[in-house]
Amino acid sequence: MTEARVLSTVRLNRALLARQLLLRRRRVAPLTAVEHLVGIQSQTPRAAYVGLWTRVAGFRPEALEQLLLDREVVRVALMRSTIHLVSARDCLPLRELVRPAIERASRHTANRRAAGVDDRKLERAARALLDEPRTFRELGARLRERWPSCDADALAMGVRELVPLVQVPPRGLWSRGGAPAHLAAETWLHGVTPEPLSMPGLVRRYLAAYGPASVQDAQTFTGVTGLRAVFEELRPDLLAFRDEEGGQLFDLPGAPRPTARTKAPARFLPEFDNILLSHARRERILPEGTMSLLSLGNGLKPAFLVDGFVAGTWKLTTRGRTARLEVRPFERPSRVQRGELEEEGRRLLGFAARGAARTEVSLVV
Repeated sequence: MTEARVLSTVRLNRALLARQLLLRRRRVAPLTAVEHLVGIQSQTPRAAYVGLWTRVAGFRPEALEQLLLDREVVRVALMRSTIHLVSARDCLPLRELVRPAIERASRHTANRRAAGVDDRKLERAARALLDEPRTFRELGARLRERWPSCDADALAMGVRELVPLVQVPPRGLWSRGGAPAHLAAETWLHGVTPEPLSMPGLVRRYLAAYGPASVQDAQTFTGVTGLRAVFEELRPDLLAFRDEEGGQLFDLPGAPRPTARTKAPARFLPEFDNILLSHARRERILPEGTMSLLSLGNGLKPAFLVDGFVAGTWKLTTRGRTARLEVRPFERPSRVQRGELEEEGRRLLGFAARGAARTEVSLVV
């Protein structure tokens, strides 16, 4: 049996960057990019905009706003039970595949069961109330009228498990915002033809955007366990590799795997970017010890890449009509790296602070 070829951490890094459109910005439609990436993590409304800007040549926020208003993309709880921005075609098929992870992540199931709440009755009651957009607070309060012994939050979160809930605009828009108000995805996307998707198909799409990857990596991305059997089904059509620690990796035959000598430009990533969260072992993008430096309570700070790897954090602040990008490297950058960061930082300000009369990039070292 032929020994699987070893891919170095740098090779894995360059492969990941190539598939994530981070080696060079691609001139593709935003909707095409969203579907290629299998959605964009969107815990905060503006994160998806920055995530597309850093990947798509010529991207403007108005383009994504229009997709949201036209119901071609939606914000919904999906992979790892977190909010993602995905295409309308992918929404319901993805939700069905990752539903076990959403149900498993709930901390409120025991509360509902102790109060005698039947899930089927809860779903029917919730769908009847979702004839108009409702916040979780509104939904929980209305449901508690029927189940007064159950906590309102537990009822609302139970609906989130049972019903695919879309956060409707203005939530998620760049130019204005609003409280998260929800409708059932089937209602919001009435008339949309879902894109058929099986778990093997999802694994293939994951490899196209995040590979080469292990079974554990795919399980980390989806939040779904038991994917080894899916990989075994696909094995005849996949290539096998190993990482530097001997771990088994799989990949699509035609997927890009650039050499370790491939140059990787400086890139700014939004908070919660999927590239940071979609592998069980994250050395290919996060040097050892850096994840703790990104942690912010229950969130992740926006990060930037130098030579392909996370090298620091950034923050955009405004005072009056002045916008300031504060860049905090973990280590002092070289003169060349500093120049790349300042140049890319000015591009980010040109995108995210277009209305500012004055902008500045500040490297805090």
